[in-house]
Amino acid sequence: MATDLYTHPDYFNMDDLLSEEHKLVRETTRSWVKQNVSPIIEDYYERAAFPEHLVKQLGEIGAFGPYIPETYGGPGLDQISYGLIMQELERCDSGLRSTSSVQSSLVMYPIWKYGNEDQRQKYLPKLATGEFLGCFGLTEPDHGSNPGGMISNFKDMGDHYLLNGAKMWISNAPKADIAVVWAKNEEGRIHGLIVEKGMEGFSAPEMKGKHSLRASITGELIFDNVKVPKENLLPNKSGLGAPLGCLDSARFGIAWGALGSAMDCYDQALRYSKERTQFNVPIGAFQLTQKKLAEMITEITKAQLLTFRLGQLRNEGKATSAQISMAKRNNVEIALKIAREARQILGGMGITNEYSVMRHMANLESVVTYEGTHDIHLLITGMDVTGIPAFTREMPNK
Repeated sequence: MATDLYTHPDYFNMDDLLSEEHKLVRETTRSWVKQNVSPIIEDYYERAAFPEHLVKQLGEIGAFGPYIPETYGGPGLDQISYGLIMQELERCDSGLRSTSSVQSSLVMYPIWKYGNEDQRQKYLPKLATGEFLGCFGLTEPDHGSNPGGMISNFKDMGDHYLLNGAKMWISNAPKADIAVVWAKNEEGRIHGLIVEKGMEGFSAPEMKGKHSLRASITGELIFDNVKVPKENLLPNKSGLGAPLGCLDSARFGIAWGALGSAMDCYDQALRYSKERTQFNVPIGAFQLTQKKLAEMITEITKAQLLTFRLGQLRNEGKATSAQISMAKRNNVEIALKIAREARQILGGMGITNEYSVMRHMANLESVVTYEGTHDIHLLITGMDVTGIPAFTREMPNK
């Protein structure tokens, strides 16, 4: 079993910008990952098994809803702390971070921001501890980048709502106790509903056959005349902006998390380049190897500065959706490139499970297209700088 030797790169002394609380949060998460996850993650990944026993442990270290106030069972930390936790989790595995960020940003966040006090008190403390696991239902079989086209719907039946439809590619779904589901009412307005496991007509079959995020469990959400109590409607925000606000929080976490993957790949490649010898010298002595490593650390440093500043803006309530999109897109892109370059430095060893590089690479192929595809995020930046949306085109008359 490989020992986790990870040391995080900090070329521009970013630690000087962190508070003592930030460092404590990061080290707590890192220590837990090294002790409890690194030794087992390759086995779970190869078996495509979900390490369900880690869920309550994630709650214990404050990885569920780190910014949720203590009143509702959360640690009450700031956005940079949230980012650092996501960075440390994804440094180990994207699926681990996905479990945490879905619970935090896509389940707890909407209940905290859009729910009423009864809903907050009922669900948030149990989600914070990991007693409950949650999922988020937005993407549909025919509506991914265009969530506003969803066909899932609910009708007012007097004393309850009747929910019908289906969601797809839903992290945590088969094991989730609750689902925050987005559907249209009879007027076509999008609302969030809390659907609980065991409600008649509600099922969440697992999706199998993934070559990526294999240690994360993914499923569908199927609603066949599900009776949802009226008190389960999130009352404080509706429209497409409601789920997109959740995605802003999740994408912020992904920006930090993907950077963690890049840092791990770089750390392994750097160490290997000093240990592996060819032609009687370490391969790190060769110019092309140094070029790869120099470019890796440059991109990591730029991404560190980007995410830290974005964290400051989130703390101040000033970060825009477009800024978050830029960070998510950039950091996933550089992480993928770094994973591929690290694989080359590692040579044949890079495709084995003795190193995490190939697993990171496969996982990042999901991260680059989920919660906003790479191209859609590019168009978000394009729209932001030009003021002209390029998302839709009218079909030509035939």
